[in-house]
Amino acid sequence: MKTKVYDIEGNPTGEEFELPASVFDIEPNDHALALTVQSEMANRRQGTHSTKGRSEVRGGGRKPWRQKGRGVARAGTNRSPIWRGGGITFGPKPHKYCLRVNKKVNRLARRSAFTYKARENNITVLNDFNWEEGRTANARNLLKAFAIDKGNVLLLTTEYSSTIYQACCNMPGFEVNKAVAVSARQILKSNTIFIQKGAVASLREVLDK
Repeated sequence: MKTKVYDIEGNPTGEEFELPASVFDIEPNDHALALTVQSEMANRRQGTHSTKGRSEVRGGGRKPWRQKGRGVARAGTNRSPIWRGGGITFGPKPHKYCLRVNKKVNRLARRSAFTYKARENNITVLNDFNWEEGRTANARNLLKAFAIDKGNVLLLTTEYSSTIYQACCNMPGFEVNKAVAVSARQILKSNTIFIQKGAVASLREVLDK
């Protein structure tokens, strides 16, 4: 699959770049995508929710009334779950929501996501670049050069760059990541994907296994 290469001013360089078919033109596997995105979303959950049971709430040390003779139900504590202010029955407790998928499934899901985006013409290859300063204006000018004013944008770089990250982190909906570390969820939710030309080779090396 051939595509044009652009500079950060939005001008085509005149070079045609071949996107590897093993990453950007496969038969998508929706099941692998669903499993991978589900695991990513689950792993983002902290699982720190907690409620108190009847043994953890404050009070309830004295028996509310005598066992017999009052004509009402017996009660041993006013912190029973059926009492107002009592403990919670089967309430949530801290636990992990971690879901794992095989590495092969994860790689297949990312290749499937890239394939969908390539078929939708949402992938733009850029010349390798780096900004000297991490100014938000740099990221804003990049979007303006490609006439992008809304939607989620993903920039995939060859290596981590603090200035590129700083320039993009204040832009709503603009994410930056190393190409080899991108997730299927990031790819799917992006309306526009910028990939540095040097990052394509690293993507192929990691995903085409």
